[in-house]
Amino acid sequence: MATDQLSLTFAALADPTRRAILAQLMEGEATVGELAAPHDMTLPAVSKHLKVLERANLISRGRTAQWRPCHLEAQPLQEATGWLERYRQFWDESWTRLDAHLKALQNPDPKENT
Repeated sequence: MATDQLSLTFAALADPTRRAILAQLMEGEATVGELAAPHDMTLPAVSKHLKVLERANLISRGRTAQWRPCHLEAQPLQEATGWLERYRQFWDESWTRLDAHLKALQNPDPKENT
């Protein structure tokens, strides 16, 4: 079954370890060992997290001799940010309407609300 990119992105971001790994990769490429170092887990456990991130197209793995450094792929994050931005605008507009309503309640004279 095919899953859309946005669902894959949010599913991958649901785990705090995967978010921490992405934050590490913002600093530049890293090997599995380097990514595992700050976490209290085995290399195979970190590898499982990396596979989820790779399936979500949030990271890619290169090949340099025997090393397979991981690299952050930001495009899916940009798409998720665009999706979330619509809801931020909705809430901004809602807060603006609420603020106007509260001011109207505090100042019932319509001449003073203009």
